[in-house]
Amino acid sequence: MSIIPSLLITSLFISSLTCTSNPDHDHFNGAVFNVMSKFNGRKKAVLLSDLKAHDSIRHFHVLAVDIGLGGIGRPNAVGLYYAKIGIGTPPRDYYVQVDTGSDIMWINCAHCQTCLKKGYHGLDLTLYNPNESLTSARVTCDQKFCADINQGTVGGCRPNVSCMFTENYEDGSGSLGYFIRDVVQYDSVSGDLETKLANGSVIFGCGASQSGNLLNSKDALDGIIGFGKSNASVISQLASNGKVKKMFTHCLDGVNGGGIFAIGHVVQPKVNSTRLIQDQSANYSVNMTGIKVGTEFLNLITDPYGKMKKTKTVIDSGTTLAYLPEVIYKPLVNKIVAGHSGMRLRLLQDQYTCFEYSGSVDDGFPAVTFYFENSLFLKVYPRDYLFPLDEFLCFGWQNIGRDSLSSKDRIILGDLVLSNKLVLYDLENQTIGWTEYNCSSSIALKDEITGVVHLVGSHMISSACNLIIHKDIIFLLLIVLLNLTNL
Repeated sequence: MSIIPSLLITSLFISSLTCTSNPDHDHFNGAVFNVMSKFNGRKKAVLLSDLKAHDSIRHFHVLAVDIGLGGIGRPNAVGLYYAKIGIGTPPRDYYVQVDTGSDIMWINCAHCQTCLKKGYHGLDLTLYNPNESLTSARVTCDQKFCADINQGTVGGCRPNVSCMFTENYEDGSGSLGYFIRDVVQYDSVSGDLETKLANGSVIFGCGASQSGNLLNSKDALDGIIGFGKSNASVISQLASNGKVKKMFTHCLDGVNGGGIFAIGHVVQPKVNSTRLIQDQSANYSVNMTGIKVGTEFLNLITDPYGKMKKTKTVIDSGTTLAYLPEVIYKPLVNKIVAGHSGMRLRLLQDQYTCFEYSGSVDDGFPAVTFYFENSLFLKVYPRDYLFPLDEFLCFGWQNIGRDSLSSKDRIILGDLVLSNKLVLYDLENQTIGWTEYNCSSSIALKDEITGVVHLVGSHMISSACNLIIHKDIIFLLLIVLLNLTNL
C-alpha cells in the first residue's frame, strides 16, 4: 500500500465442513455443509470432524483460485475494494483489503484494545483468536521465516519467543503484532463459474495494535492481505507449497463495484505486458516512457538528449488515487484544462484540485495515456480521472511535490486509474500487463496440469452479506419442517 489504504479474497464460507476423499487424499471429491453450532459443548467430536475436513482438502492441489470482491474505488465513496477469507479450523470469515503494494497479511487479533467493531459500510468486524482455531501455531523468532523477513537473525531471540512484525504505510498508518501460522480457506476453480473449497497453510500477522487511518471507521476492515512480490506474501507462500502458480489478476469494476480477482494463468482476454523493475521493494514497478494528453505528448524533457527520462511507476491496488511528481502534475493538469479558458481551479478539503463544470466530462476533456516499455500503454478516460465532490468536479491526480524529476521520484497509479481494466501480475515471468475490460463479465483461466480452461466471473460482496442465509441451510430447514408436519 503506497499512500492511501484502499482495496482485494474468497467467497462465502460456512462454519463446519465434512469432505469425502479417496484414501490417498490426492483429489477433492465433494463437500457437505452441516448446520451445527461451532462447538456445542462436544469438543472431542468437533475436533475429529474438523480435522478430517481439514486433512481431506489439505493435499488438494489447486492451480486456479476465484476471489470475491466488494467495494468500489471512487474517492467520493471512500475508495475501497475488499474481500472475504476464511481463516482457522473451524473457519471464521474476515474482511480484508487486498493490497498489491505490501507483502504480509495481518488480521486484527482478540487482544487488540483499539480495534474497531464496525467498519466500512457498517461491516461487522471480527477479531481473530488463535486459541479458537485447532490449526493455529505461533511463529517463533528462531524460525527461518522470521529470519527471512528480518533479513537476518533476530537479535536477542530466545526459545519460544514470538516473531514480531511491524507494517508501516506511507500515509502514516501502521500495524504491529506477532506472526501466526494457520489455515486460510479459498475457492478453487472446478468448472465454468464453479468452485470447490480448498485451503493452504499461511503465515500472517496477528495484529495487536493499529494506528492512523486503520482506525478510521469509514474504511476499517479486519485486516490487509499483501499480494506483493516477496516470499512473505500470501501468493508466494501458496506457490511454495505447490498450491498455485505465482500469477494473479484483478479487474476492478469502477461502475458497479466489486469485480474479478483470481489466481492462475489467464488465457482470455489476451494481455500485452512489460518487464517488472527488479528491486527489493514489495511494489510492482515498471518504467514509464511518455504521457499523452488527447493527441499531444507532454513535453517532459529531462535528459541532455531531449528524451523523457524513464520514470518508475508503481501499480498499486492498495492506493485509491494517482500520484505524480510536480514536474509531471502541473503540465498535465494545465494541458487537460487548456480548452476551457477562464476555468478557475480551487483546492477542496486541502487535497483535491477541483472546478465547476456541468457538461459531459468525456466530451469536454481529453483522455490521458501513459506509455511504458514494450509498447504497453494505459489509457485513462476523463470519467476515470475526474470525480464529483459536492458541486464540483475534482482531479484524481495528486501532486507529490518536487519541481524536478529525480531518480527518487516515482508515479503511483491506484484504483482510480486501474478500474475497468484487467491487470495481470505474472511473477513466474516477472511481467505485468493490462487491457481495457468489462469487469462485470468473466475471464478464462487455464489449469496447467489438465490444460482445461474454465470461466471465472465477477463478484460483488455486499456489506450486508452477513445477514444472508445460505440456500443449503434453507433447504435443510424446509426438510426438517416437512418431517415435523408428517409426524
